[in-house]
Amino acid sequence: MKNCIVIGGGVIGLCTAYYLQKSGHKVTLIDQSGMDEGASYVNAGYISPSHIVPLSAPGVVKKGIQWMFDPSSPFYVKPRLDPDFLRWAWAFNKSCTRQHVKKAIPVIRNIAVFSHELYEDIKSESGFDFHFEQQGLLMLCKTEKMLEEEIKVAQLAGEVQLESKVLSIEELRIMEPGVSDDVIGATYYSCDSHTTPHEFMNNMKTYLLARGVEIKANQKLLDLQIKDREIRKVITNKGDFIADEYILAAGSWTGLIAKKLGMKLLLQAGKGYRINVKQETKISLPAILAEAKAAVTPMNGFTRFAGTMEIGGINNAIDPIRVKAIAKAAKDYYKGVSITKNEIEDASSGLRPLSPDGIPYIGRTNKCSNLTIATGHAMMGWTMATGTGKLVSEIISENKASLDLEPFSPDRTF
Repeated sequence: MKNCIVIGGGVIGLCTAYYLQKSGHKVTLIDQSGMDEGASYVNAGYISPSHIVPLSAPGVVKKGIQWMFDPSSPFYVKPRLDPDFLRWAWAFNKSCTRQHVKKAIPVIRNIAVFSHELYEDIKSESGFDFHFEQQGLLMLCKTEKMLEEEIKVAQLAGEVQLESKVLSIEELRIMEPGVSDDVIGATYYSCDSHTTPHEFMNNMKTYLLARGVEIKANQKLLDLQIKDREIRKVITNKGDFIADEYILAAGSWTGLIAKKLGMKLLLQAGKGYRINVKQETKISLPAILAEAKAAVTPMNGFTRFAGTMEIGGINNAIDPIRVKAIAKAAKDYYKGVSITKNEIEDASSGLRPLSPDGIPYIGRTNKCSNLTIATGHAMMGWTMATGTGKLVSEIISENKASLDLEPFSPDRTF
């Protein structure tokens, strides 16, 4: 048994703590927040093996430059003369190739499928009653160009044994009668599931506390004491913590903490927003509104509309123009959807940690012998959380890993 400290209380941190304690380790989890907000609570709740194409794909940079001049665009990069951002941007641009996408697809697919299976296992375990449904995912398209692009992605998914289908307009309207008349087609992935995020998070915290995991919320990490390439102590504003193993799973803040270890971990925060709609929308299936790059999820008791990728540093500021763009997309793709002023004003944001190549960092680093990193999942953090936690536990326990860890190495070069 090892004494482990997990730094970060989002979904990655909680799932890591879950698998560590199941493997017999003593676990303390530390987070700077109250553990009731952020990306793990405002995401679309998708467990999506279908999302096989990384953010760093051909054409993204060109499209991003065009969208920079549109305040309501779904993708925005704030240019700034920050060395960390410039290094990340260079590596991101370098990754936007067909060769990289081809290499990344099986890596992303394998951890997503692995995670999906683990979510099903957790759901069947005593003490867990979170909302979980496998109803698939629609990709709704309003233009022929976008439909052609999504059909190509569906074909790629089929090539890696993911269940995908191109729907006729008649099939679509049977599956989701409320789509607007100008939606011309869709692809459908029956392999995907969806959840209500806060239910899973609350279930997991309750489960961990009941099994002896110590959760230290509202404790800001101030420093890490290092000696002989080994972390000896975590120093927070409320005390010091000593362990055998340290897991850094602090989401978008991971890069800042890694600096204390002398690491230049390429990581940027990508802000996303959510609107919760409590009145009946008659939307029954999760969907991506393809042109608007917005997500729709029928959750337990409400419908969530989410979207945008805003790369502008670590901040929680709400841009009302982007929130209104998500609300407009909801009304454009569905008949009769009504979103109130209060629901728009109640919008919340979260920061997703972005690696430059769209593949998360999972594994040990040469910088410290007793440090394991788990971050950089971009929009796939919720999908990959259980798989990441399981892999980290296997690393700490010195067991054979369920997946090849090389593509996830925090020390990889770009």
